[in-house]
Amino acid sequence: MKHNVLIIFFSILSIAASAEQPTPKTMRIDYFHTGNATQELFSLDEVVIEPKPWAGNLNKQIDTIPRGKYIFEVRDIESGKLLFSRSFSSIYGEWETTGEASKVTRTFHESLRFPAPKKPIEIQLKKRTYVKPFHEIWKIEIDPNHMFVNKAQPQFDGEVFAVMENGDPANKVDLLIMGDGYSVGEKAKFKTDVKRMSDALFAAEPFKSRQSDFNVWAVLPNSQVSGVSRPSTGVYKDTPLQLRYDIFGSERYMLTLDNKSFRQIASNAPYEFVEILANTKTYGGGGIYGLYGTTMANNDWSEYVFVHEFGHHFAGLADEYYTSPVAYSASPKLDEPYEPNVTANTDRNTLKWKDQVKKETPIPTTWDKKAFDEHSYKYQKKRAEIRKQKLPESVMSALFQENAEFETNLFGKNKYRNDIGLFEGANYTATGYYRSQQNCIMFTRIEDFCHVCSHAIEETIDMYTDTKN
Repeated sequence: MKHNVLIIFFSILSIAASAEQPTPKTMRIDYFHTGNATQELFSLDEVVIEPKPWAGNLNKQIDTIPRGKYIFEVRDIESGKLLFSRSFSSIYGEWETTGEASKVTRTFHESLRFPAPKKPIEIQLKKRTYVKPFHEIWKIEIDPNHMFVNKAQPQFDGEVFAVMENGDPANKVDLLIMGDGYSVGEKAKFKTDVKRMSDALFAAEPFKSRQSDFNVWAVLPNSQVSGVSRPSTGVYKDTPLQLRYDIFGSERYMLTLDNKSFRQIASNAPYEFVEILANTKTYGGGGIYGLYGTTMANNDWSEYVFVHEFGHHFAGLADEYYTSPVAYSASPKLDEPYEPNVTANTDRNTLKWKDQVKKETPIPTTWDKKAFDEHSYKYQKKRAEIRKQKLPESVMSALFQENAEFETNLFGKNKYRNDIGLFEGANYTATGYYRSQQNCIMFTRIEDFCHVCSHAIEETIDMYTDTKN
């Protein structure tokens, strides 16, 4: 019943919009991204017309804040006019920095989504590195009227429902929350989890102040099993979205590599951003700019991980921590990151956030890094031992709480604890990279984004909405 109501709701919206500007359909380009540490190749899988109309803002189709490793541009072939562009990052983009990429070649499935054109288009995919700006790596022409453009309605066994509606999807940020590993008897639990995560997101600034700029939808595909795969412990489960832990050998990194299933299921609702809830209690998650975020649903720290990973996915924020092990390698040189919240630059006159730094705040900015590092590396050893011994998740949660209390006490003693400055240690690197404030949800397990991260989030919201509406 709720699914039918949602369909009727969007039909009404489409009719109303057609009086002003026809809402285009959503085109999706599915392709294969193959390569290793020294080369990469692309090949088309298929062109798809999704069942829902384009949910984005037709007045804001050009990316004004490119923060990802890649950007794609859609141009009209006849006129050469730029119709649409979006920056994003990818699983491949992370994998190519791992040790595995120097040994084997792998293929990842990826997608590009944009308003369906009426005439033939050219798509240019561009990539940037730390040594040169965006440069073309793939180009393809698409005829939207070709008979092999797939317009089939995808089969879907599950439920779609609205969580929070604040207006026309074209004028709002449309967040889709999906579930994986929820069995048929756990639908009510999923709805409770969705509400809890959504509430946590909009309790954090600046999302709290900008809540009216969002719609939130939910999609739950039926699963025959409860929980998701965790290969390091011998747990393998066939779930609709194929979420699993241990991505790139990191026990807490959770993604799906089944992009095709993810896209087909997601296409049953309007969306621009996605977060996936795994019906499990083991600590873990992941977030990739412009792709999706993930979190475990049944852990004491689920809400924190949901918001943290959404920061990655939504605003392209970098991790600011540096004592936790990660699966991929940082650049061997101290290149300037393209993420908005970390830097290698120590010149106060050219800092990314120079306008927010007070004259009296020293650059770099003093904090008790030595005490933090000594404690944190001991804490990481305890954390690894808990996993090695396969102790209950409650033991890990207790360690997290103990560590959080230490950090709160340590940070509270710093004269510059509330200043915006240049605090060394960020981007998975202890020295040479800097964050803007002593603490942030992208650094430790607190609830708040720092000022610089908050500004980056608001810039993203502004790019997807018409605030006057």
